[in-house]
Amino acid sequence: MRFTGQRLRQVCAVACFGLPMSVQGLASAAAPAATQRPTLAVYTSAKDVMPRLALSAAPVLTEADPVPETEVLVHVNSGHRFQTVLGIGGAITDAVAEVFDLLPPQSQAEFLRAYFDPQAGLGYSLVRTTIHSSDFSSGSYTYVAEGDLSLASFDIGHDRVHRLPMVKRALATAGGGLTIYASPWSAPAFMKDNASMLQGGKLRPESADAWARYIAKFIHAWEAAGVPLWGISVQNEPLARQTWESMIFSAEEERDFLKNHLGPVLQREGLADRKIIVWDHNRDLIAQRADVILADPQAARYVWGVGYHWYETWAGGEPMVRNVIATQAAWPTVNVLLTEAAIERFDKARLQDWSHGERYGNALVQDFNAGAVGWTDWNILLDERGGPNHVGNYCFAPVHADTSTGQLYYTPSFFFLGHFSKFVRPGARRVSATTNRSALQTTAFLNTDGRIVTIVLNTSDSPFSYRLQLDEEQAVITIPAHAIQTVVRARLELPHRRDRIG
Repeated sequence: MRFTGQRLRQVCAVACFGLPMSVQGLASAAAPAATQRPTLAVYTSAKDVMPRLALSAAPVLTEADPVPETEVLVHVNSGHRFQTVLGIGGAITDAVAEVFDLLPPQSQAEFLRAYFDPQAGLGYSLVRTTIHSSDFSSGSYTYVAEGDLSLASFDIGHDRVHRLPMVKRALATAGGGLTIYASPWSAPAFMKDNASMLQGGKLRPESADAWARYIAKFIHAWEAAGVPLWGISVQNEPLARQTWESMIFSAEEERDFLKNHLGPVLQREGLADRKIIVWDHNRDLIAQRADVILADPQAARYVWGVGYHWYETWAGGEPMVRNVIATQAAWPTVNVLLTEAAIERFDKARLQDWSHGERYGNALVQDFNAGAVGWTDWNILLDERGGPNHVGNYCFAPVHADTSTGQLYYTPSFFFLGHFSKFVRPGARRVSATTNRSALQTTAFLNTDGRIVTIVLNTSDSPFSYRLQLDEEQAVITIPAHAIQTVVRARLELPHRRDRIG
């Protein structure tokens, strides 16, 4: 199937093929020289306006004045600092790699540059992948022969065809700066009580140690193949009985598998420094899962953080970020990480739906303000059907490809993600940012190089002229209706102030 429609081609002519040129050199432009009164670099993406991530006229900072109540204010205090950013990125699944391999060389190079090049692209720094198959594979598979609890037959040969080569090219494009973690969707069928990788089912107690060793073998095998793995999650969506690969863990079962099998096996295998993420499911039950696992010191000692997805989010209203906030408040030394987000039920007529981008922007702002240390989108590339997916669970991705022509289609979600990933770099600290108008949302970060990055989101039908107050300085900026802005400033030396750690 091929994408059609004159309007879509007009949009993509600028948004797709203009991308590498339009974002070339943004990193240097985003770091204006520190002077007594520096200018700001303002990047804007607005509905029905091209190009995206456009650099506008640079406003000059002046000394801050008192703010009248009638003015729209975005206030940033870089002395109040919170969580450290791990990274921002997306997932490379079998589906992503299979579509990538169907592209001509020039489209492959463009795609890798657009996502992973920190200068010419979005500078993705975080990647999730799968341990054997998920629904976003052309079929179910494992790395061992049926019934082999000894794991003597373990072989990642399937991954060497598509996924590993693509991940290694992404690593090279990113200059090696990718944090990569992996998640399992299901144990092999013979290790489960329903004898299937699909439709839920539970891990057989007698298979628990073999499954933990299987995960350790995966880490060793991928690293031997040239891909370092930062960590894993225990189980993708452990409360979801899906028509595709899935496996059920209650909170108590996940806790016990972690403390009695997975944690000890990784330690024994010399993998104790690999990070372990629990839950890896929706925001709705994150606090309950965290309470059960983290209240047990023998399980908690293996936990780096609690991962979560966004799929409860929009069926009945706003994202349940209150539950992320509650989890952080209860367990302040444990990280929270958005591990998966995607817009489901693919419809090619909605490929350039601006509301999809706004949904991403809204979630990114709220999740970071709730304490998330990173944000991982789901598939970074899918085909013209929203797949491949072996059970027909077709979804949107930020970039789609027409596999018959090699044409790439960059959707609004791609640019909304870029307003964060391009400018908010690993090691950045979130800082205090507020606005006095509910129509605007904001979050802000202090990068390790001293740049202050403020992101402002306007999902209303009206433009706003707002006063951006950065510490003791200010500038007046206009944001269009239905737009997202990233404002970058080189930090001046200010009087010493004590950090407020949240």
